[in-house]
Amino acid sequence: MKPNPARSLWTAFEPLHAVVYFAPEAAAAAKEVGLRGWWMGYFAGRAAPLGPIGPEPVTSMFFGFAPRMVARALPDAWTFASPEDVLRTRVEATEAALARLLGPLDPAAVEDVEELATLLEQAAAGCRFDGRPLAAAWSAVKSPDRPLARLWLATAVLREHRGDGHVLAAVASGLTGLETTLTHIATGATTREQVQRARGWTDEEWSAATKRLTDRGLLGNDGLTPAGTEVRRTIEETTDRLAADPFEALGPAGVDRVLDLAVPLSRKIIDNGGLPIPNPMGAERP
Repeated sequence: MKPNPARSLWTAFEPLHAVVYFAPEAAAAAKEVGLRGWWMGYFAGRAAPLGPIGPEPVTSMFFGFAPRMVARALPDAWTFASPEDVLRTRVEATEAALARLLGPLDPAAVEDVEELATLLEQAAAGCRFDGRPLAAAWSAVKSPDRPLARLWLATAVLREHRGDGHVLAAVASGLTGLETTLTHIATGATTREQVQRARGWTDEEWSAATKRLTDRGLLGNDGLTPAGTEVRRTIEETTDRLAADPFEALGPAGVDRVLDLAVPLSRKIIDNGGLPIPNPMGAERP
């Protein structure tokens, strides 16, 4: 499919956000604040703006994870660290990771980062959060006055806005989180090896979801059937349509400027090992 502006915008900034999921700084910060294990840090860190929340709503919002995997982390995480401390240290750690991966910034580069942060904040301010609880929570986090921290927080709002919309699109197409994951893998964007263990699904659950999709005529021996391809196309197009708020807030010239500023930074992040390609999100090198 030809990328539309909303998808191009996401492709440009997603590597800047996704650093948080791979940087050792983020894992170390979660450990130092008292969380037990990488996955507890992941679930608590991503959900922290929602407060001391339990596993059921997080499973619903994160969508693709086995419920028991979330329940191993929440609500126990909040007995070790408060949501406020988890959030603060997560932002600071990701800021440090971006600084490491991007290297020393000269004054002109700092100005570019500040301009990009301002543009992405403008895009986030233009978002509507109807039916988007995760994005709404991140939008309420007070922005720091440090350029890289501002930049990352803006990407967090935008990617969760898009992610919440993607969940709405998948549910409207009649898919569960695991079934959506299977159709995503069938497009070739990522692999079972990368996703299954990371999402906590057993082989039996994986096979059962595969059978359901096969029975619906969406999966065949060679991957997505024509009907499955149509469902996936509908999900992606709906996701893009629901992610149009940032594009509309920026306008075509603003989007072009974001691409000019974000793409070189995202490529540097990937080239310096901050985001593996391929990855479970299906993010590409812009």
